[in-house]
Amino acid sequence: MAAALAAVVRTVMVLGLGLSVGEALSLDLYEETCPQVEAAVTAAVRQAMAKDSTVAAGLLRMHFHDCFVRGCDASVLLDSTGNVTAEKDGPPNVSLHAFYVVDNAKATLEAQCPGVVSCADILALAARDAVALSGGPSWVVPVGRRDGRVSLASETATLPGPRASFEQLKQAFHARGLSTKDLVVLSGGHTLGFAHCSSFQDRIFSSLEEGQGGIMGMDPSLSPSFAASLRRACPPNNTARAAGSGLDATSAAFDNTYYRMLQAGRGLLASDEALLTHPKTRAFVALYAASQEAFFRAFAKSMLRMGGLNGGDEVRANCRRVNNNKP
Repeated sequence: MAAALAAVVRTVMVLGLGLSVGEALSLDLYEETCPQVEAAVTAAVRQAMAKDSTVAAGLLRMHFHDCFVRGCDASVLLDSTGNVTAEKDGPPNVSLHAFYVVDNAKATLEAQCPGVVSCADILALAARDAVALSGGPSWVVPVGRRDGRVSLASETATLPGPRASFEQLKQAFHARGLSTKDLVVLSGGHTLGFAHCSSFQDRIFSSLEEGQGGIMGMDPSLSPSFAASLRRACPPNNTARAAGSGLDATSAAFDNTYYRMLQAGRGLLASDEALLTHPKTRAFVALYAASQEAFFRAFAKSMLRMGGLNGGDEVRANCRRVNNNKP
């Protein structure tokens, strides 16, 4: 059943989705100039995932954080310089990882077709492969994004955080031309990955007096048994930097467990719980909890919409720094 579903979803094609992903993007841009681009990126992602189960979540989150600041222009990949703190060193991004996967793919492609494939395209392809190789859907990624030359940590403040309310989340998505449905669908990316205690500890240990916020100040929307397990993982005054919890019960597999856990009071982050505070988003949560196929199809479409956000103006030779041929 799972294999058949994956086969169905992997046939999703851009032209069949009726999407507008920007005039600069193409399905065959590299067909003659760098035909091995997809194989090179997939190989880099597959190799990394074989050694580190956290790579898939890292690449997906990286793509999201890139597109939500200045569009999908690989500005999140740029290193800080002596006088400029880059996006990757902004507070929401300090836990991003797996940059080396993009570096490895870029090195391979620069050796084969130098100056052709943008870092932004590599990141978009890598995020797609991370999802597909984790058991999720695949989709045809239009290419032709350009790499940006500006990366500012200060601009990461616009990224929606783990404590964002529904209104804050909706505003962040709508400001980028993404719908409330896209909000619910892309939040499903939390089926992959891990959150540190600091992202949710206020939900299990609050300053409220006992009785005002549930058991010992616990967020009353949480299942008591789930909260108890989180308390064991993140005790008060925890100092273990690696402590935390998977974002859902199958945090290395891309599936619809996230939505089913959310309905059961086992959503980890306050921003996850926020999806149940509005009738429209609650209905989408119910739909995707009931149908993994519906979620997979919607996820492919929403990733294409997000991936079509405006990008930069060059093809970097090195994803960590801008080219030196411009002022």
